[in-house]
Amino acid sequence: MTGSPRRTAVAVALALLAAAAPLTATAAAAPPAPGVPSAAAEAAEGIDLSTSRAQWIDRDTLAWDTPAGPAHDLLYAPRGGLAVRDGAVVHGTAHRLRLTPVEGGLTASQRARFPHLKSYAAFTLAPRDRDRVRAALTGQLVATARSADGTLRAATGVQTQGVLDDVYGAAATRAALGPRFRHGRVTLSVWAPTAQRVALDIGGRNVPMHRDAASGVWSATGPGSWSGQSYRYAVTVWAPSVREVVTNQVTDPYSTGLTVDSERSVAVDLRDPALAPPGWSTLRKPTAAPLREAQIQELHIRDFSVADRTSKHPGGYLAFTERDTDGMRHLRRLARAGTSYVHLLPAFDIGTIPERAADRATPDCDLPSYAPDSAEQQACVTRSAGKDAYNWGYDPLHHTVPEGSYASDPEGARRTVEFRRMVQGLNGSGLRTVMDVVYNHTVASGQADRSVLDRIVPGYYQRLDADGAVTTSTCCANTAPENAMMGKLVVDSVVTWAREYKVDGFRFDLMGHHPKANIVAVRKALDALTPARDGVDGKQIVLYGEGWNFGEVAGDARFVQATQQNMAGTGIATFSDRSRDALRGGGPFDGDPGVQGFASGLYTDPNSSRANGTPAEQKARLLHYQDLIKVGLAGNLAGFTFRDSAGRTVTGAEVDYNGAPAGYAKRPGDALSYADAHDNESLFDALAFKLPRDTSAADRARMQVLAMATASLSQGPALGQAGSDLLRSKSLDRNSYDSGDWFNAVHWNCRAGNGFGRGLPPAADNKDKWAYGKPLLASAAALAPGCAEIDGTSAAYRDLLRIRTTEPEFTLATAGQVQSALSFPLSGTRGETPGVITMRLGDLVVVFNASPRTRSQRVGAVEGARYALHPVQAAGADRTVKSATYERSSGTFTVPARTVAVFRRG
Repeated sequence: MTGSPRRTAVAVALALLAAAAPLTATAAAAPPAPGVPSAAAEAAEGIDLSTSRAQWIDRDTLAWDTPAGPAHDLLYAPRGGLAVRDGAVVHGTAHRLRLTPVEGGLTASQRARFPHLKSYAAFTLAPRDRDRVRAALTGQLVATARSADGTLRAATGVQTQGVLDDVYGAAATRAALGPRFRHGRVTLSVWAPTAQRVALDIGGRNVPMHRDAASGVWSATGPGSWSGQSYRYAVTVWAPSVREVVTNQVTDPYSTGLTVDSERSVAVDLRDPALAPPGWSTLRKPTAAPLREAQIQELHIRDFSVADRTSKHPGGYLAFTERDTDGMRHLRRLARAGTSYVHLLPAFDIGTIPERAADRATPDCDLPSYAPDSAEQQACVTRSAGKDAYNWGYDPLHHTVPEGSYASDPEGARRTVEFRRMVQGLNGSGLRTVMDVVYNHTVASGQADRSVLDRIVPGYYQRLDADGAVTTSTCCANTAPENAMMGKLVVDSVVTWAREYKVDGFRFDLMGHHPKANIVAVRKALDALTPARDGVDGKQIVLYGEGWNFGEVAGDARFVQATQQNMAGTGIATFSDRSRDALRGGGPFDGDPGVQGFASGLYTDPNSSRANGTPAEQKARLLHYQDLIKVGLAGNLAGFTFRDSAGRTVTGAEVDYNGAPAGYAKRPGDALSYADAHDNESLFDALAFKLPRDTSAADRARMQVLAMATASLSQGPALGQAGSDLLRSKSLDRNSYDSGDWFNAVHWNCRAGNGFGRGLPPAADNKDKWAYGKPLLASAAALAPGCAEIDGTSAAYRDLLRIRTTEPEFTLATAGQVQSALSFPLSGTRGETPGVITMRLGDLVVVFNASPRTRSQRVGAVEGARYALHPVQAAGADRTVKSATYERSSGTFTVPARTVAVFRRG
């Protein structure tokens, strides 16, 4: 009850503060002795309270990169105000925790837990001060070092992530957070161990919250009428980013519902029958494809339908409930051919899209009126970017609430119902649903308006550098899932999406910034979900992510990362960039986009770019690219043994990829193949840059099919960007995250074109390539495909999907089976042709002819055996592949230019 006396842990802590011997301003540090350095000189020695270079790693230990000396203290001030003036730490009343240097520094176990601090000096708290740890954590902290004569030599703020986990983690990680609904009552709980006070603002009332001393969780329980009401927490806490005690009005990190634009949380009971669409409890899902068999279409919710004139719900969740739109008909065609999952780009609460349609800006010019190579379109789109309805969504605000801008009404629980209807619509079309999740960063940190986590437990949820600043290597404010409660949030959030929204898989953005242990914990938590208890079979949920290795965590600097090699064998796949780069040529950040690869004409159909080198250099690089693709076709297996293009017997791990092993997988399914995704140029646009400019639209389409085939016919899962089978273009935009509908929309009807020639792409991320792109766009009439190319590409791709899903050799279960069944009989011999890869796979022979002329491949090992073009291709849509032949007497397969042909023994 408001106003009732409460003896909470904070009250006890404040009593301890009052009882502790105060450290007055004059006692904080002895005055400088005659002849000591000036204040300016001292600052240069490391006196800087704007940084936090000391790290309190457990309740007994402080780690600090300062030389051990005779006198070190940890000072704390409940109300803040500690400062350095005239060589002393001053201001009001502070309290001292005595520190003793530890001989030899951190222990072995501490170094294992905090490898980036292994060279730091260690200091232990005096035993008599350890009962004041909890109290100290609620105020400003300053570590000081003084010389024997009392001169202040160093002073800095203190990071507390480690000690918070040590003191509170065991109890807090078992706590239920966010809204809970039981027996007609509603409980709201938030973890805020450093807060001095937390109150609940709900229903126009300010309700005190009770603090659990063991966990640091604050909670309040109220009547059932709280259900559906909006609320916020008022958190009074020391904020290092502004160096003062603040009271933040902040939403719930464990929100289950939100008001418009995420201004307040809403206590939504996700198990309320009123929020379940008809048929939700009995939803029948398509048969789950094991991860190693998954064929995935990556799709942005708004891109899917915003330009689809047959949709009544353009740009929203409900577009996936309409069976007779162009978009849904296309998805069903893909599903019938073998696509098993639709991967939705982020659909959680996004921090950069106005959720009310009336609040959004739109381009204020006649975009179709400008020339295909004009800069006017991008200028117009850019003026409204950031205020329009478009963003990829990699800027999470609340991780476990559906984005409101995709709902017909962003207020309250409508978004929950419509997200569920979307899942139903996809499942009913034969497709399971993968959700792109982003836990590695937040849209804001510190005291910024859109900061949530960092305004509740400042300095904990975000990863900090050595000075205590938030790291931003992921693009934005990095989170720290190596800390117990951020790791818990990841697991709890994923489980909620799986159980309450029946999501069938998760793709982790920048997964290498997570600890391997965190992602494995997600897998374990999902595996525990059962149909009888949870309504879903968690073991059938697939997981994969970006295992890139970079930033402050690179090389396992802070923990064992969830990177490509580290995740091998876990059942959680990582994207493989090896084949992608070999197919396309070069890398995604090349200054000259004309660098060619296997599927873009390197050596066999050279363009005019000097970056490709001499013909001899091109040939050598092409053959190496072919080795990378062979490793990819074998599922990127580290131990797969084959003869490389130089004739050497090597393993996948011994093939070089920019200094790293090309093969890193332990079993099929560890690596996910792809030719394009939302990042970087679409496949069509990459080929536009790389193929010779006079390449016909028909030949560009054939190269598109060939590039997609090397992913879809690989062992293990494959992903493609939605619309790539329709030659989707973003008018050469390599980073379309905020480029609006004009550049991003998918055009499912070929009469609308493929998106090429919609103007120069936005200058911010593309202007350095305008000189390369402008001539291409000026020739849009010649390069852009028509219906024959668009529909033909899609039909040819679907034929290849049918072959993959009907021939078990493409989905082998073990590395041993791959080694026994798969070989490259012409690799490293005189018969290996630059621009051609011949793969033997059980009773199949697949020839990838990327060259601009017909090629014959003689495979002596099959001489005399009966082979014929696969029946799917023989009766399929691609007329050119039907001219592929096999000569039994010599074992020779002849395949037309720019064609993938699959032959079956029989």
